[in-house]
Amino acid sequence: MVSTNYAPEHAGIGPYATQIAEHWASRGHETHVLAGMPHYPSWSLDPAYAGVWRRTEERNGVVVHRRRHTVPPRQTALRRATFEASVLAHGLLAPPAMARPHAVLAQMPSLAGGIIGARLAARWRVPYVPVVQDLMGAAAAQSGIRGGDRAAALAARAESHALRGATLVGVIHETFVDKVAALGVDPGRIRLVPNWSHVSGPSASRAATRERLGWGEDETIVLHSGNMGLKQGLEVLVEAARRDPKTRIVLLGDGNQRAHLAELGAGIANLHFMEPVGDDEFPDVLAAADVLAVTQRASVLDMSVPSKLTSYFAAGRPVVASVAAEGGTALEVLRSGAGVLVPPEDPDALLAQVRRLGDDPGAAAALGAQGPRHVEAHLTRAAGLARIDALIDEALGGPGT
Repeated sequence: MVSTNYAPEHAGIGPYATQIAEHWASRGHETHVLAGMPHYPSWSLDPAYAGVWRRTEERNGVVVHRRRHTVPPRQTALRRATFEASVLAHGLLAPPAMARPHAVLAQMPSLAGGIIGARLAARWRVPYVPVVQDLMGAAAAQSGIRGGDRAAALAARAESHALRGATLVGVIHETFVDKVAALGVDPGRIRLVPNWSHVSGPSASRAATRERLGWGEDETIVLHSGNMGLKQGLEVLVEAARRDPKTRIVLLGDGNQRAHLAELGAGIANLHFMEPVGDDEFPDVLAAADVLAVTQRASVLDMSVPSKLTSYFAAGRPVVASVAAEGGTALEVLRSGAGVLVPPEDPDALLAQVRRLGDDPGAAAALGAQGPRHVEAHLTRAAGLARIDALIDEALGGPGT
């Protein structure tokens, strides 16, 4: 596997790459991962890897080959391009020392990881299977990154190069299919492999967790977890906190926009930033909130589907999605039955739904209860890993090969 993101990263693509690789290893397969240095979602190098240029380590039966790359603390198109170039150069100059594998799977993004995966598969003459988690060309155009308009066409060409020669291409959502086909991939080679809920359900009582966190019994808590980046458009939550002092807005996680958001929200007493928590505590914190928020800029349509949604659904709390109604995120929230949509970048509309749910705990509980049902029916880890296994089996020529 080629995946720039890998454990110990606990958000985004890393947990999925890790669970796939460890699943293969648990089935007795010799499994290697070419990965970057842990840096996400904070976009700062994990201190445990300070000064490390290359490292090979074993994690839960998986051999992980780390390669150094740049880690831009702030995102612009130029800095992102430098990051991708450093991943590409180091990965190609120092590929993993290992026997010829049966297949190569690449998680995209990064773009560089997709290109490295294609090159390694060609060198070894084995099937190459990229899984598209985000569409980077669309991301450059839609996310608000500085210089993104100019970078979008270049990113799309790199994506097309990484995907066109693949044996099969996995996409995590059906809204990606047309975009991937437009990059020159035969639609007959595109397979749907949705992500799964990579966290367990809550284990502690909501009351106990709220007391531990200092959240009042009568407070309305709106929580956003995960990456604080440009595409999330979290300014809408900062403004919501400013407009309604009675609602506590909690931003859990990290990202390259955290400092900007903290500066924007300076002096807002009901806006709180919470450091990332461990995997064992994370489900309880989600479940302790009254409302779980997912936000995106109005321009974000079909570039990504936030991985946080699978964790939100497992928590059993209602989701308020401040996203474009025609995008994949909105479709997934409506499909789950566990949330409601409000127009993106509209704090008053978001607050209206939060107040409605806060005033009617029964309706909020009924809405939230749909999430775990949706997970059990469609998003279990076993089902998700089985879809990845089937994708690899098909690329190799059939089950059991």
